[in-house]
Amino acid sequence: MPDDRQPDQTAPAVVGPAGAPAGSGTSPDWRAQQGDQLTSAQGVRLPDADHSLKAGPRGPTLMEDFHFREKITHFDHERIPERVVHARGAGAHGVFRAYGNAAQWTRAAFLSGKDAETPVFVRFSTVLGSRGSADTVRDVRGFAVKFYTDEGNFDLVGNNMPVFFIQDAIKFPDIIHAGKPHPDREIPQAQSAHDTFWDFVSLHTEATHMVMWLMSDRAIPRSFRTMEGFGVHTFRLADGKGGTALVKFHWKPVAGIHSLVWEEAQLAAGMDPDFLRRDLADAIEAGAFPEWELGLQVMPDSEDQMFEGIDLLDPTKIVPEELAPVQPVGRLTLNANPTNFFAETEQIAFHTGHLVPGIEVTDDPLMQGRMFSYLDTQLTRLGGPNFSQLPINRPRVPVNDMLRDGMHQTAVHTGVAPYLPNSLGDGKPQVADAKAGGYVPTPRRIAGPVVRESPVSFEDHYSQATMFWNSMTQVEKLHIVEAFTFELGKCYEQPVRDQMLENLAKIDAELCMTVAEGLGMPTPSGVATPDGKAELIVGLDVSPALSQLPLKPGPIAGRKVGVLVDDGADLAGVSKLRDSLESEGAVLHVIAPHGGMVKKGARSEVVERTLLTTRSIEFDAVVVADGAGSMTDRRAITLLEEAFRHCKAIAAWGDGANLLAAAGIEADAPGVQVSEKASSAQRKALVRAMGMHREWARLPQLLEEVVAT
Repeated sequence: MPDDRQPDQTAPAVVGPAGAPAGSGTSPDWRAQQGDQLTSAQGVRLPDADHSLKAGPRGPTLMEDFHFREKITHFDHERIPERVVHARGAGAHGVFRAYGNAAQWTRAAFLSGKDAETPVFVRFSTVLGSRGSADTVRDVRGFAVKFYTDEGNFDLVGNNMPVFFIQDAIKFPDIIHAGKPHPDREIPQAQSAHDTFWDFVSLHTEATHMVMWLMSDRAIPRSFRTMEGFGVHTFRLADGKGGTALVKFHWKPVAGIHSLVWEEAQLAAGMDPDFLRRDLADAIEAGAFPEWELGLQVMPDSEDQMFEGIDLLDPTKIVPEELAPVQPVGRLTLNANPTNFFAETEQIAFHTGHLVPGIEVTDDPLMQGRMFSYLDTQLTRLGGPNFSQLPINRPRVPVNDMLRDGMHQTAVHTGVAPYLPNSLGDGKPQVADAKAGGYVPTPRRIAGPVVRESPVSFEDHYSQATMFWNSMTQVEKLHIVEAFTFELGKCYEQPVRDQMLENLAKIDAELCMTVAEGLGMPTPSGVATPDGKAELIVGLDVSPALSQLPLKPGPIAGRKVGVLVDDGADLAGVSKLRDSLESEGAVLHVIAPHGGMVKKGARSEVVERTLLTTRSIEFDAVVVADGAGSMTDRRAITLLEEAFRHCKAIAAWGDGANLLAAAGIEADAPGVQVSEKASSAQRKALVRAMGMHREWARLPQLLEEVVAT
């Protein structure tokens, strides 16, 4: 697909390491690529960029060519080790604005100060795939936010799913080894549809709840902009007055929750493997800034750290929103793309241990392990302990840490006393108590026998998986069944499929039976029960908040509409449609059989997409203008067929209806607006249909057609 980016009109302000304006002239300056002349890395001006130094025009290259050796050596070392997980990512800069109501729970200034604004950098990612894998694979998505607060950096390192596969970090290498490509062939890439993954999760039943989320539409988001985020773990907030509360963090997308359908995800992986990162960058450049509300689920900080029978230290469990409502405490807005992907998106270093006063961790065994792992991995990826000096990782507050030397040390330290106490450095730096803004953890008793065990409450692996299934609409249940059937259909070891069907039977009999039928396998004997541990069932039977289907239309800012036109089409109607969509923050793209311009009389429109360079996956709605109804290019019909099959909004006016008919789309089908002329009523109906994301009422009709054939 074409790249919609426009050249930057303004350059961002350049600041130095401490936030001050960067230097000029001969003073030190951390910026790269200054001056008008080509130089070596040492600042020596160079006369030639195209020829190595040789002994004569046809002679051998000389070892004394320091420019050649420096250039090639640096090129040979341009790449750093990619992340073991979350290697494929995209990021953006933004700002977080607090509502101020969180002051009742935490002293953290960036949350508690009314209208306090904090710069952020957000990185979205997939878990399993390499840097070169596709964006739209079925996978968990990382949702990591670095807050550059006035009290130091705080990292909220979460996912787009509120639970995880395992309860204890010691098993993290196992789940990742199982999910990664098979070690003998290094396939399949960025997929869980293979034997080793399903072998692990079928035997490791604490993963059952997470697997339900992974098989749902949450695993194939339409956009990072329409994706929820979760802190996963339970955190402790401290108000600075002795009060504490246990909380879970939620990111709620202002644009609503919206996913791809499976065929779209597969098409996008081939047609545009950068689908999600392109969508994010395009939206920001178009001024349709992605936004999320940060919300807290607040629970009492009880001694047993339980809530309504739910163990808050178990990362495979959620707290249903019906039991603890999500209370909005601020808004995140992403408003700037990175200047350089490597320097920012690739080199940003997140760590669950980057905390600020007022936010603390709990004894969740998965979280405790992450407190070690995130710091440890940066030492390899970023070449040593000084990764916090990279511009993207630098705090926006003064740093005086007494840390010295090491690989990639770029700070020039002064003084002779990097230790405390000292008299040679006037006793500085001084330690800070809580009154001076120091990070002082809440005192709490820690005692117990040294054991390798989990609490009994961790043994319930099925009840919340059943609640998730019960909370889905029929459309979402259909997609979950199809996902299980596809994934297990890619497993070739029969014992793996047998064991997984046994697990599904403990979630829901209908789910198990339908998947077994799709696999051509017998349904396991027995009745669906929560592992025979009724006393461990927690939460609710149904949580409507788990369904992502909207009840009313949401905003369409950043959405794309493709309009099929040809020479002689009603360009005046196209212009009015563009005005209507742009007033809602959406974008219209003109699609034609050829590039250049399309014309009708004195009017003309730039062709932004041709039938050769686009596909239905790019658009949230497709419209056929009057005058394009006689188009004979099969690719136009394919585009409409796919959009209809994917339950997207479709419209046509005038003879545009003829092209719908050629694609087998009836004018009175759900989510299809057809009129004789371009009209305000039709445009409003199109906006409303887009706000609902999909026209799922069309799905049963398609199913009936499949059965009939």
